[in-house]
Amino acid sequence: MTTVDIRVGIRELKANLSHYVRLARRGERVIVTNRGEEVAELRAVTPVHPGLKGLIDSGMVKWSGGKPSSFPRRHTLRGEPLSETILRERR
Repeated sequence: MTTVDIRVGIRELKANLSHYVRLARRGERVIVTNRGEEVAELRAVTPVHPGLKGLIDSGMVKWSGGKPSSFPRRHTLRGEPLSETILRERR
């Protein structure tokens, strides 16, 4: 599902700011223009980063909105530090 961005000039935005804020709060993306050039974006504040929201919306990831309860155990590597290995391989 694709949405159409709403484009509005600065003068129109100033005259009807409450209207455009309501649209943004509903989830619309309002693009602000100055003489036809896009200069800003008005959108709702969400706790989810837009990139992550895109992944969630596409179904690639699932998130319940909470903090993770636990992380996988860390793996301990044996041997010399990785930085030493990299330096040795560069020589």
